Amino acid sequence: MPPTLASLLILFMLGALAAIISGFIIRRVLARIPGRRSGSLIRTAAVTLRHPVQIAVTSTLMIFAIPALDLPIPMAGGLAHLFAVILVLAFGLGLMKSARVGATSYISHLDASADDREEDILGRKHLTQVRLLQRMAEIIIGVLTIGAALMTFDPVRQYGLSLLASAGAASIIVGFAARSVLTNLIAGAQIAVTQPIRMGDMIAFNGDWTWVEEINSTYVVLRCWDKRRRIVPLSYFLDNPFENWTYNSAELVGAVYLYLDFLAPMDMIRTRLAEIVEACPEWNGKDFSVQVADASERTIMIRITAGARTAVRSWDLRCAIRERIVSWIRQNCPEAFPQTRFSAHASEERDRPWGYDGPSTLRPGIEGRSGR
Repeated sequence: MPPTLASLLILFMLGALAAIISGFIIRRVLARIPGRRSGSLIRTAAVTLRHPVQIAVTSTLMIFAIPALDLPIPMAGGLAHLFAVILVLAFGLGLMKSARVGATSYISHLDASADDREEDILGRKHLTQVRLLQRMAEIIIGVLTIGAALMTFDPVRQYGLSLLASAGAASIIVGFAARSVLTNLIAGAQIAVTQPIRMGDMIAFNGDWTWVEEINSTYVVLRCWDKRRRIVPLSYFLDNPFENWTYNSAELVGAVYLYLDFLAPMDMIRTRLAEIVEACPEWNGKDFSVQVADASERTIMIRITAGARTAVRSWDLRCAIRERIVSWIRQNCPEAFPQTRFSAHASEERDRPWGYDGPSTLRPGIEGRSGR
C-alpha cells in the first residue's frame, strides 16, 4: 500500500475510533447518571450534545495526528485546515445546543412550579425573556461561528480587512438593506426587557381574542379563539397601541346587560342574580354588582358585573349568568320582559279636523248631538 494511502487510512481509523469511544462514554456513562434535578440536566445535555462532542473530539485528535503521519505537506495542510473548520463549526453547534438545553431546563422548572399558567404572571415573564434571549443567543453564536470559520481562509480574511477600510459606506448599505430585520431584532430586545407582551398573554387584536403563542426573534404568533394564527412583526407592539388583558393580572370584570320592562321586580331579580353568581365556579368571589344603568321610553337597562380569574372564565361566567337569569325570569315573572303598550283615546267634536261632517265618536256618558 502506498505510504500516503496508508497514512490516510490510519488517520480515518483513528477518527472513527475516537468517535466510537466518545459516543460510548456519553451514552453509557453520562446519559445514565442518576438524580432528579442535576442528574436530569446532565443526561439531557449529554444526549443533546453527543454529536457535536463526537465531531469535536474526532477533529481534534485528527489535527494532532496529521504531523505524525507520512503525508505530503500540501495535503497535510489542507486536511488540518479542513478539520479546524469542522472543529469551529462543531464548537458553535455545541454552544447553540447548550443555550437551548439551558433554556429548556429553566422553562421545565417554571412549568413544574406553576400551578396555573394563565395566572402566573412572573412565570410567563421569565418564559418570554428566556425564549427571546435563547433565540438571540443562537443567532449571535451562529453568525460568529460562520464568521470564524470563514476567516480561516486567506481570501476571505483579506476581503474582511478591505471591507473594514470602507466600513462607513458598507454599514449604510447593510443598514438600508436589512432595516426591517434589524428593527425587529432591536424590538425583540426591547420586548424582552420592558415586557409589554409575554408568552400566554391575552391580547385584543383587530377585534379578536388572541393569545401570545410564540415570540420569535422577529415576529409574534398570535392564536385566535377559533385556532387561526396571526403573524405580527415585533415592531408592531412598540409602534401601535393594543390591549393586553393579562398585563398585571389575569383577572377581569365582565358585564352583562339586560333590557327589562318597568314592571320588573328588581329586588327579586337582584337576589336571584346573587344566587346565580355565587353558584358559578368561574366567579372569583370578589367583584359583583347589579345596577339600573339606563332607562328609555320603553325599557330599563340592568347592568350586572362579575369578576373571574381569567378572561376565558369571564366569558363563561357571563354566558352562564345571561342564560340562567333569562330562564328564571321567563318562569317566575314573565311580565318583566319588555312589553309594547298601546293607549287609545276617544276624540271629542272639537278635536275633529276642520270641515269634517262624519259621525262623531262619543265618550261614555256623553249624549250625542242631534241635527234635528
